[in-house]
Amino acid sequence: MAALILSFLVTGPAQAVAQVAAACGTANAALNRPATASSAEGAGTPASAAVDGNAGTRWSSAFSDPQWLQVDLGTTQEICQVVLQWEAAYGTAFRVQVSDNASTWSDIYSTTTGTGGTQTLTVSGNGRYLRVYGTARSTGYGYSLWELTVRTTSTTPPGGGGDLGPNVHVFDPSMSSGSIQSTLDSVFTQMESNQFGTQRHALLFKPGNYNVNANIGFYTSIMGLGRNPDDVTINGQVRVDAGWFGGNATQNFWRSAENLSITPTGGTNQWAVSQAAPFRRVHVRGNLNLAPSGYGWASGGYIADSRIDGTVQPYSQQQWFTRDSNIGGWLNGVWNMVFSGVAGAPAQGFPEPPYTTIANSPVTREKPFLYVDASGAYQVFVPALRQNSRGANWPGTGTSIPLSRFYVAKPSDTAATINAALASGLNLLFTPGIYHVGQSINVTRPDTVVLGLGYATIIPDNGAVPLRVADVDGVKVAGLLFDAGSVNSPILMEVGPSGSGAAHAANPISIQDVFFRIGGAHAGKATTSLVVNSDHTIIDHIWAWRGDHGTGIGWTVNTADTGLIVNGDDVTAYGLFVEHYQKYQVIWNGQRGRTIFFQNEMPYDPPNQAAWMNGSTRGYAAYKVADSVTSHEAWGLGAYCYFNVNPSVVAERGFEAPVNANVRFHDLLTVSLGGNGTIAHVINNTGGPAQGTDTIPVKVVTFP
Repeated sequence: MAALILSFLVTGPAQAVAQVAAACGTANAALNRPATASSAEGAGTPASAAVDGNAGTRWSSAFSDPQWLQVDLGTTQEICQVVLQWEAAYGTAFRVQVSDNASTWSDIYSTTTGTGGTQTLTVSGNGRYLRVYGTARSTGYGYSLWELTVRTTSTTPPGGGGDLGPNVHVFDPSMSSGSIQSTLDSVFTQMESNQFGTQRHALLFKPGNYNVNANIGFYTSIMGLGRNPDDVTINGQVRVDAGWFGGNATQNFWRSAENLSITPTGGTNQWAVSQAAPFRRVHVRGNLNLAPSGYGWASGGYIADSRIDGTVQPYSQQQWFTRDSNIGGWLNGVWNMVFSGVAGAPAQGFPEPPYTTIANSPVTREKPFLYVDASGAYQVFVPALRQNSRGANWPGTGTSIPLSRFYVAKPSDTAATINAALASGLNLLFTPGIYHVGQSINVTRPDTVVLGLGYATIIPDNGAVPLRVADVDGVKVAGLLFDAGSVNSPILMEVGPSGSGAAHAANPISIQDVFFRIGGAHAGKATTSLVVNSDHTIIDHIWAWRGDHGTGIGWTVNTADTGLIVNGDDVTAYGLFVEHYQKYQVIWNGQRGRTIFFQNEMPYDPPNQAAWMNGSTRGYAAYKVADSVTSHEAWGLGAYCYFNVNPSVVAERGFEAPVNANVRFHDLLTVSLGGNGTIAHVINNTGGPAQGTDTIPVKVVTFP
């Protein structure tokens, strides 16, 4: 029996968790599982005979090399032992391999001196599929196995609760303003220009009043720990500017503010950001300025569930999305300002002024958030579903889940440990840091909450799909960054398996502030970032980004086809930011889909037109509704080109959809940035070319 290793991790009142060391199990994970082989000597020696538990039946291959036997374990397993019971015709050279997808394999054992008989191999690896791959035989016959036994690691599931780790900085009103300011300044100094660093931070304020100025840099989240935003007041600023980048805010990514109120010094708070920088559940007792000092470039952002008492001042912001909020006024618009369920929003005005205003949001659920209750214990509040919503949703209704019902993950955790916690019925809280996973994290229980703090980042190893969600009700995934690994992953996040068909209208799956990156921090590859197969899913703010700068950037280096594929029906998306993928940026195959706000830049780097062709069509549209779709609607969409590697490249169209009275687009535009390339049409063959150094959008109000 494995020895017990006890470690008590405490936060708040008497929350503790005991973890138990893993041990190699005794059960045969391969028993009666589906098995296939490269060949069979005859009908009497099929692949299945090697996993039937009968030592009198066997698999035997054809008399040639190489040959293999493969078993599907059903789910990704942590494999610790493989037992091979050979017949007289055994392998002298063979490998034992594992895979998550039955196409990309990793060796966990290799030999050129196989002994035959019964070989018990101690191994270490993760995979759903296991394969014995033979390259040399002991006889002139084939490879022959009486039995293949696979044993997996057995663990006592880790418990819930625990401390939030060293990258979570918790402040309370009893602390001096000087000490709090010192920590805030130290974090900002580290993170101000740290665009592709590995550090991650969450700044958490317990209920009370604070006289501080919080400058927010990369991979930093500032959050109140009250049940409502007004429980925490910052008298000062929660500020983002662009001094680190010469007054240009177009790279102010990956930072957030949430669940607090701000009484800004001078009456105006500055939040000059671009993608992946949500401003959620914030009360600004004054104005909100979205531009950098000097009114330099800024490009895109997101506000939800907030109250701004004064005027929102976008100034140089090219596009912005605001959802379910209350605002005192809105100053101006550049290209694409979109409002959904916003009290105080300007009237519909597109094309001039460029306002797309929708009175109510069709279906919403606000993002779960961490708070402390009256006794000082941590809870996660999960807001309830709303229909036809308008205005901020607080205090609001919902459900509180104690932290003791969450597995509090640390960057040292393996996917196997996390899966064991999920399988035991726990929810999942990722503390700030970088997580490497060699297999999928599998969320299979209805209503599971998966919540990341401080831009917790998941990197798949060996081409794994890092997160899969089953086709079940009410899963909430929020606050994560997926960063593609060096081996191509087919998908970075999958919601529902292929062919999902369950109805979730009463309790949909939701995806909020979930971001995807291919390249930038390192060379990464992923075919598709997000695939949504489950019906009725709510997508509420994503940024899927194939990197255009940083490390590991190039047309054949950080390869990625598509940012988002929607196969589910009745999916609603708010705040889609999808950029630089090499084929269609978004493909929508499901019926009755809805998108409110879409921002896109096409890939910067096609080397020439021949390298970027969709059959006989020049380039790929940014947003493709499949020809089979008979009902779809979208509002407030923009697609831009900046073909700086070869400005002669042309995209035939920004948007592509079947011509059908029930497939409707409202308020869309294309633009060529500085004349670097051309988009010939806005949607299908409607709309003239976006081109020229004046950077003037081409707009279409309705289609068809």
